[in-house]
Amino acid sequence: MKILLNESLPRKLRYDFSQEHEVLTVRDIGCLGKKNGELLRLITENNFKLFITVDRNLPYQQNLTKLTFTIIVLHAKNNTRETLRLLIPKLFERLEEGNLQNVIEIA
Repeated sequence: MKILLNESLPRKLRYDFSQEHEVLTVRDIGCLGKKNGELLRLITENNFKLFITVDRNLPYQQNLTKLTFTIIVLHAKNNTRETLRLLIPKLFERLEEGNLQNVIEIA
């Protein structure tokens, strides 16, 4: 699965995903500082299936009804790798359940 991590997440978090996933960061694809609308368009154009962020406002700032990917919003007490890596198994449990909406919140 092709996954993009938002710039608000630690870059090294990508190493906490299994090898079967292609995990890139916004920095990797040269999109640091892009506005959310432009970033969402680039995610679609580059065929990412998941966009992972801690930006809780993103779902309310954009029209997300026609997305071709799922946005995962991680809810944690901070955005350190040590804290966020604990949410990755929950993320994949939720994905395995199926019936994915445009936005899934993981706490």
